[in-house]
Amino acid sequence: MQKRDYYEVLGISRDAAEEDIKKAYRKLALKYHPDRNPGDKEAEENFKEAAEAYEVLRDRDKRQIYDRFGHEGLAGRGFTGFSGFDDIFSSFGDIFEDFFGFGGRRNRGPRPKQGTNLRYDLELTLEQAFFGLEKEISFNKLVVCNTCNGTGMAHGAKPMTCSACQGRGQVIRSQGFFQISTTCPSCHGQGQVITDPCKECSGGGKVRVERKINVRIPPGVDTNSQLRLTGEGQPGEYGGPPGDLFVIIHVKDHPFFTREGEDLVCDVPISFVQAALGDTLTIPILGDDGSHDMEIPPGTQPGDVLKIAGKGMPSLRDHRRKGDIYIKITVKVPKKLSQEQRELLMAFAESEGLTLSEKKKKNLWKKIVK
Repeated sequence: MQKRDYYEVLGISRDAAEEDIKKAYRKLALKYHPDRNPGDKEAEENFKEAAEAYEVLRDRDKRQIYDRFGHEGLAGRGFTGFSGFDDIFSSFGDIFEDFFGFGGRRNRGPRPKQGTNLRYDLELTLEQAFFGLEKEISFNKLVVCNTCNGTGMAHGAKPMTCSACQGRGQVIRSQGFFQISTTCPSCHGQGQVITDPCKECSGGGKVRVERKINVRIPPGVDTNSQLRLTGEGQPGEYGGPPGDLFVIIHVKDHPFFTREGEDLVCDVPISFVQAALGDTLTIPILGDDGSHDMEIPPGTQPGDVLKIAGKGMPSLRDHRRKGDIYIKITVKVPKKLSQEQRELLMAFAESEGLTLSEKKKKNLWKKIVK
């Protein structure tokens, strides 16, 4: 049987916008939905035909292939349409909920649902973030009950058929002039209810336990870095996969260094004599060396920044590479001088060609010790 043109099926022009395609399909899906036309084979075929047309025309790539090569072009790329209602509802379940406010799956029970994710906040020192470490963490999570193996029933008990839906997992309700199927609120689509629940889990099929695992923290992590541990979250529902555990890193402030990405910044005070004459300072650093000798050049000014290359934080992208350390120089001026020191400074001022009156000397002194 030759397939009809998809644009003709939906009753739209070939340049129809995405919203027009969606509206046209909505209208036909409402008209031919199986819950509104029970036992009507022609309506079923029209429903399948409209779904196939919508599946192609809503997809930009499929639509381009169809516009150029027709049905044969799609078949050559493996698209053969839908095999039946289950196939349609499986593909369009979310769409039906968007269109009509109810699910599109029919008598198949609840969908498998992935378990929720868990979060664990882990605080580290800057040294731990520099080196990385393996750390045991403990947290509470749900696991399948060993007593009932997740069934929620006491040993030897059997579930009873849900009286609300007669075991179908779906209930029929009227909406306007047609009927639709929705998940049974009594059994949540299971078609069965537990009358003799497991005492260990109170019928929930899951129990809360303390879980301990070792987490490897890579060197270079920073505050808000996330480690994802797949499958360590809450268990899934109806056969769905478990969620994940996200470990969120928080690095504590350091008494000496301030972190800026992969670089470390520190303030180092020196005397005005060291600034004028130069000196060699031992700077504490992270890493196995523990310290680094830093040359202070003569004439260093307050606010100058010196760099120690390659001694900063490791890069998360490439652990062979490290950031730098930037040293901001501050110059300390003594508030108290001995008489000898004062005389030396006065002599230095005179050597600079500064002839100071006693008043000016006092003013200079105030500037020096300010």
